[in-house]
Amino acid sequence: MRDRTAKHLSTLHRVVYRATRGRLGRRLVNNDMLLLSTTGRRSGRDHTVPLLYLRDGDELVVIASWGGRDVNPEWYLNLVANPEASVQIDGTRLDVVATTAAPSQRTRLWPRVLAAYDGYGQYQSRTEREIPVVILSRNSG
Repeated sequence: MRDRTAKHLSTLHRVVYRATRGRLGRRLVNNDMLLLSTTGRRSGRDHTVPLLYLRDGDELVVIASWGGRDVNPEWYLNLVANPEASVQIDGTRLDVVATTAAPSQRTRLWPRVLAAYDGYGQYQSRTEREIPVVILSRNSG
């Protein structure tokens, strides 16, 4: 899928998800979806993207696949620069702190990621980069 098309579909998904408080857009490819809002590392503006997520205990897990492109998605680069973000799950908003999974965490989580959506395996095979697994923990501060 072309970047431009992906951005338009992402925008449409975000608008529908927000407008319906997740009643529409909460599921895609048989998985739960959330909205992740980051602060732009250059612009300082809020950016929001819909992402498939998994639960790992009290934490949320998202995948910085960008469809197997050779560069990380902008939202991931924003989190590396500023790990404080927020998520919307259905009608609930949570403040989170993002960390990239350590190698041992990624090894443990990757089979669950593939079980949730086997497309991630295809994405990984398309690129030389290791697709980051991102852990979102509640920001209690």
